[in-house]
Amino acid sequence: MPYRYLEDIALADAAFEAWGTTVEEMFIAAADATMNVMVEELATIHRDREIRLEVEHDALDILLFKFLNELIFYKDAERLLLRVESVTITRHPSLFTLHSVACGEELNPARHALSADVKAVTLHRFKVEQTEEGWKATVILDI
Repeated sequence: MPYRYLEDIALADAAFEAWGTTVEEMFIAAADATMNVMVEELATIHRDREIRLEVEHDALDILLFKFLNELIFYKDAERLLLRVESVTITRHPSLFTLHSVACGEELNPARHALSADVKAVTLHRFKVEQTEEGWKATVILDI
């Protein structure tokens, strides 16, 4: 599990660090951590439907912010629980473009033990950084 929850950062919210050897692996880990705040067992999410996501921004940290909020949007707007299968990030001269494939299914309370309802990703203490081991993000979710 390439993420861990941070108990001492936000009392009324959920906080985590996610990491990966590549920036794409870190984005996938952050997506899993976000979904795992909502659903106790990620394995209960069947891959019945595929969604392709595209997000752009000139800053890598805000790209992650927008990407995670997009997953929350699908949960709210279409009742879809999504697991990210792949992420490709391309850097242009003044823009990052993310292409992602996410698979999942409609929320089913009979099968999905729900933990918390994530409303949004916050910018409070939000950080993306390159480390000696790869990439790390610190994220706080408003629940």
